[in-house]
Amino acid sequence: MDTPTGIVTLSVPGMTCGRCEAAVKEEVGTLAGVTSVAVDLETKDVVVVGDELHLTAILAAVKEAGYEATVR
Repeated sequence: MDTPTGIVTLSVPGMTCGRCEAAVKEEVGTLAGVTSVAVDLETKDVVVVGDELHLTAILAAVKEAGYEATVR
């Protein structure tokens, strides 16, 4: 079940550059409830903060940006 949460941390190993970072931030940042998206290219982590975030929507947004993600 996709229970709403306030912070989601993902591993997105395919990100390698600033364009990758921008694409993920743009897609995930448009989701309802998202207040911030932080990307660390060195660790390949994406931290999404907001109200009532839904994991399935976040994973779909990352996929729309062209990347696969797993929950940390």
